[in-house]
This record gives sequence, structure tokens and C-alpha cells, in this order.
Amino acid sequence: MLERLEIESFVVLAEELHFGRTAERLHVSRARVSQTIQGLERRVGAPLFERTSRSVRLTPLGRRLHAEVEPGYRRIRAALERARAEARGVEGDLAVGYLGTAAGEFVMDVVRALARRRSGIEVRIHETQIKDMFGPLRAGQVDVLVTQFPVAEPDLTRGPVVLRVPRMLAVAANHPLAGREAVSVEDLARDRVCACTGDVPAYWQEHLAPPLTPSGQPVRRGRSAATLQETLAMVGAGQGISPVGADVARSYAPRGVAYGALPRREPAGVRAGLARGGGHGPGAGLRGGGRAGGGRAGSGRAGGGRIGGGRVGGRRRGGVGGGGHVGGRRSGGAGAVRRVAGHR
Repeated sequence: MLERLEIESFVVLAEELHFGRTAERLHVSRARVSQTIQGLERRVGAPLFERTSRSVRLTPLGRRLHAEVEPGYRRIRAALERARAEARGVEGDLAVGYLGTAAGEFVMDVVRALARRRSGIEVRIHETQIKDMFGPLRAGQVDVLVTQFPVAEPDLTRGPVVLRVPRMLAVAANHPLAGREAVSVEDLARDRVCACTGDVPAYWQEHLAPPLTPSGQPVRRGRSAATLQETLAMVGAGQGISPVGADVARSYAPRGVAYGALPRREPAGVRAGLARGGGHGPGAGLRGGGRAGGGRAGSGRAGGGRIGGGRVGGRRRGGVGGGGHVGGRRSGGAGAVRRVAGHR
């Protein structure tokens, strides 16, 4: 029976044809590789390599042995890698939903990171809409949802925050608030605030625009919309105002809409994170259940400044009033998705 080091030394040396490079790849000394190959040749009963002071090459017997041993060695290595990935809980299929442009960008970053690590996860991506923000998660269409917080559903589990951005206010370009150096939450009482239509929790809408300003002024609800584009169209037509994530101001500039930064302390910036279902077993396509790495959720910066007019733009559908349209820098990406999907 051949030892593992004998097989690895033979296969790697046959590829490298250099004892030094073989030793580096196997993380052993050059002398150890030489001794191992000599022992293997004694076991076989004939030289497998021709050595000179300048070169190393396979003998005809060595070439025939390599042709028979190498495929099996590769299969064993691949099987071990799959077993390790499964033990870490990162082998299989994962359906990830997202709500909003920046959440989609975050998911794309995670997919690229997993591809670079060759983790064995096959990620399927699903865009959700504000009018049915938790529907795909409850129906089992997605295992994990990257969405704007708060999430306070009794049948859903909230994971870590993965995105943070400042909050801004979208108004018509000819609105009295347009052109001001800054706006505040008190300004929400100066016009009707666009509402969200569909299956959107009341607490979520109140987080977006509270019923009262800090001084106690009532915030009136305006017309409802099901997508971000509908909201911005109503804002541009002078039919209301809407708090949005700062990334919306960066990515969408439809004609007739202006943006202004709300102070970061009132209210807190937009936060987005992970949610998973409690009944249908999110991450069901993943095999194994080990912990996967990650990091702490970080905070980022996005645009701000005074309210100004915008150029024609805005292409993709999304949530209302920044519903999940959160930008900024990310942290804990792939690890956070794997931890939530793996029930950790």
C-alpha cells in the first residue's frame, strides 16, 4: 500500500520536474521529497525519474505509472475537497432574494466572492418587489432575503445587518424644499408622504415615515405606489415626497426629482440585512451545517448634500421609498449569507 506522501510526491514531481518546487507545493523539505521518491523507487524495483545536475524527467516506466496513478489521485483530491466543503455547510444550492438595487449589488458581490473561493455553492438570484416583500421567502422561492430592516415577522428570522447608508428625501424639483442646504424629519409634515401599496407591514411603513415628527406634527400619507419608479414619478409630478436611501439618489435621477440629505441622527440611516423563513427550512439546498466565515456588518457612506435637480435616468424597478434600496460599503457578505442559510 502506497503512503499518501509517496503518491503526492510522485504526482507533483512528475508535474514540476523540479525537487525544490515540489517541496514548496507539498510544504515539506527538498530532502524529504528526495527520500520519499527513492523509497518509492525501491518499492517499485526500478527508477521512475532520470536525474542529472540540471534536469529531472520521467523514465518510460515513470510515465506509464503516472498515467495510471494521476487520474485516481485527482479524483481523491476532488472528493476530499467536496467533503470539506460539505462539512463547512457550503455545498449545494442557495436561492437568494433581494429587494432593491444596492441589495442586488451586494448579492452580486457575494456570488463573485463565492466563485473566487470555489465554495461549491450554486447561487440562484431572485428579485423581490415591495408589494410582496416577504412573499417569496414564505413561499420557499428563496432561502435567504436581503431586505431593508426592520423585519418583525413572527414566522421569519432576522439575521445580521449587511448594509448601512444615510437617508435622503426625494421632492419635486420645484418643491419649496428644493435647493435647501438641508432638510429634517420635521419637513415630512410639510407635504404628503408617498405610501407603499401591497402586502407591506404597517411597522415598516412607519419606520420609513413615522406618523408624527419629533415635535409632534402629523405626517400625512399620500398616494400609494408599488415600485420605486412609480414613487419617483409621483414625486416628480408634485404628488408627494418620499424618504429614500442615499443610493437611490445616486442611482436614479429622473427629470423633475431632487434629493436632500436628512441628518444621520434623525432618523437612523437605512439598514438592510438578512432574513430567513422559520418553517420551510432556508438553505434547504445546502448540504452540511458547519459554520462559515464572515465578518461584522459595517457601515458605509453614500451621497448627500443639498437638494438639486436631476437628469433623466432611472431604469430598474425596485421598492418604494428606498424599500431595500440601500447602498454603501458591505461587510460580512458571503459569510453572513452562509451563516443565516446554515441556521447559524
